[in-house]
Amino acid sequence: MKKIMNAPDSFVAESLEGFVRAHEATVMFGGGRKFIRRRDLVPGKVAIISGGGAGHEPLHSGFIGRGMLDAACTGHVFSSPTPDQIVAAMDETDTGAGCLLVVKNYDGDVMNFEMAAEMAAARHAVETVIVEDDAATGPSVRGRGRRGVAGTVVFEKLIGAAAERGADLAALKALGDDLNGRVRSMGVALRGVTVPNNTRETFSLGPDEMEIGVGIHGEPGLHRTPLAGADEIVRLLGERILAELPATVEDVTRQWPLLLVNGFGGTPPIELYLAQGIAHRFFEQHGIVPARALTGTFVTSLDMAGLSLTLALLNTDQFELWCAPVATPCLSW
Repeated sequence: MKKIMNAPDSFVAESLEGFVRAHEATVMFGGGRKFIRRRDLVPGKVAIISGGGAGHEPLHSGFIGRGMLDAACTGHVFSSPTPDQIVAAMDETDTGAGCLLVVKNYDGDVMNFEMAAEMAAARHAVETVIVEDDAATGPSVRGRGRRGVAGTVVFEKLIGAAAERGADLAALKALGDDLNGRVRSMGVALRGVTVPNNTRETFSLGPDEMEIGVGIHGEPGLHRTPLAGADEIVRLLGERILAELPATVEDVTRQWPLLLVNGFGGTPPIELYLAQGIAHRFFEQHGIVPARALTGTFVTSLDMAGLSLTLALLNTDQFELWCAPVATPCLSW
């Protein structure tokens, strides 16, 4: 597969260099270039720190700034950042109120962020929120809990907005934990992903096949089916999301639904907006009328062709946090 790069070993570092140069008014490298941080830190605000393997851009570095993250740590492609990267980010961005770590539920991420929290415990007050929004990996499918996928954007936006308003560490932890019962995502792939040092896709689909329930590291999904039209794809994703939400449809009358349509990196906007319209109608037909919608490429799997739907049933306070101002390189209003 052709890629615009010099060499696999320098791929991530060169990309991060370009990202910082492109958004230098908002972000900067932290010490030793171990992480990227918000240029203007706020004294006395809880530092919100996240990260993960490269290949999911704009997650997480694209969401550094006012109203979201204070720092993001990036590992090699699809590999967790190291504990020393995370500790360095805590040391530099904690302005006195402690640190909240937002971690996608993958073994490497969870292990390294836990190690970092232990290493920094003598110097920082630290709490951790584990994001578990993947409807394809409930307890019956994956013993370690649901994977953290595109719903991570919702977590980072709401937690970041609450921190910007002055919420303390305990309140931010409680908010993140509550969101795990409100946010569900489900993805479909039309083509596998090709990592920079591999000439083959992580999984191969025939010209008339699609994979339902894929992860964001090129993991195969729940099952492979014949390629269907957009209406049928949205129905398959939407029905699984509804089945995996703990809240009943009746509860929705007291919620503020948020609908996110996310591209995996190889899906053009025209297809994403088409899916947004169909998904909006699908959930309306099930008594869920989205109060806000977001469409675009936010949590990718390099060049995978496909998309995910995320439904978040927010309460009034959480909905206000979603609507609060945000100023990051890749999300701003």
